[in-house]
Amino acid sequence: MVTRRFFLSGLGLGTLAGATAARAERLPVVDVDLRGSIDASAHGIRPGADDRKSKAFARLLREAAAKNMPVFLPPGDYTVSNITLPDNTRLTGVAGATRLIYSGGGHLFAADGASRIALSNLVIDGANRWLDETVQGLVHLAGVTDVLIENCEIKGAGKTAISLERCGGRIEKNRISGAADHALYAVESRDLSVTANHVFDCGNGGILVHRWQKGRDGTIVTGNRIARISARSGGTGQYGNGINIFRADDVMVSANHISDCAFSAIRSNAGSNVQISGNTCLGSGETAIYSEFGFEGAIVNGNLIDGAANGILIVNFNEGGRLASVTGNVVRNLRLEGPYVHDGAGFGFGIAVEADTVVSGNTVENAPKWGLVLGWGPYMRGLVATGNLVRQSPVGCAVSVVEDAGSALISGNIFEETPEAAIAGYRWNERATGDLAREGSTFAHLTIERNRTG
Repeated sequence: MVTRRFFLSGLGLGTLAGATAARAERLPVVDVDLRGSIDASAHGIRPGADDRKSKAFARLLREAAAKNMPVFLPPGDYTVSNITLPDNTRLTGVAGATRLIYSGGGHLFAADGASRIALSNLVIDGANRWLDETVQGLVHLAGVTDVLIENCEIKGAGKTAISLERCGGRIEKNRISGAADHALYAVESRDLSVTANHVFDCGNGGILVHRWQKGRDGTIVTGNRIARISARSGGTGQYGNGINIFRADDVMVSANHISDCAFSAIRSNAGSNVQISGNTCLGSGETAIYSEFGFEGAIVNGNLIDGAANGILIVNFNEGGRLASVTGNVVRNLRLEGPYVHDGAGFGFGIAVEADTVVSGNTVENAPKWGLVLGWGPYMRGLVATGNLVRQSPVGCAVSVVEDAGSALISGNIFEETPEAAIAGYRWNERATGDLAREGSTFAHLTIERNRTG
């Protein structure tokens, strides 16, 4: 094997190599491509089922971190547990071949208050074993300024695969599966990026971005592939979401491919200034894209939704949910049945909004109840629906005509194959008017003009 010392001496830099080796106290190093990593096998850390190596492994990580050196684990299975990662941990292996298997009895990897932790090219296998109450995840990091987890396979977590508390950094290009709870739970993050991961077959959630108190978060979730997310713990939307934003402001969710989630592909609860753009959402069990409860500011544009109980909901004005733009989305093939008995509007509609929102340039096809829904009872204010195409829906647009409902403009839309009405007024769930697109509106709060029906 070509060592770093041999490589440098061949370039006439033996003196520099000797100085570097002296600073590292002559710790064995591996190939130059791994930039002077300590080879764990040279310290007695070798593959095998005996987990007595955990103490030696933890000691090696501490020594390497103190010397600002990465640790390389050669291919093989390493059975370990209760590893506390020191500040400045850099642990790498051979992707798909270096396997760290949790032996049980507490936790696998944990760290608190570090400035930097980096894990790469590892298989981290929880073996579905119990994790104690001191950790939420197989990899549990708290207060780490710069986390890097990349090109790892993380599977079989007895709770969550990766749990981050008050962390920043990057989670990218990982394959995360089989977690009993969530693939990634990030709370109180600081400018975190979650990019190009493959998440599948998790029990309660995919990627969660939460805060304990509502405030700026700034996480970016982009380019991930998420599939088959269950709601093992039940509920009516707390679980079973591909991407879930809660109380986290300024979050961007873009260009993700999300399929077969028990509830929503993307669900933002009380997340202000959220952008949900360019995502593909297939086979959602409930509402494909949600922005709900106490939020101000949501952009939902350019998403494709095929298969869900409802398409896009921008709702809960009664709880302060307001101010959005819903543009350029394609919503199709919805259904009347959802995962629970709904006591409100029910299921089977394409796009529903309530307050201070523009709905423009969207295409809705095959919504079995309503194509567009403007307002709910008195909870309607400042709505604009223009330039939309709605096809194959019993009612193209349902608009609230309850007393105290605010203003709405419905203009320049095309409604085709809407046999019951192109536009109809509703009192909650009860239809209260004829077809307002053909008959005109006598309601002062509604402006309905230049719509085409067919």
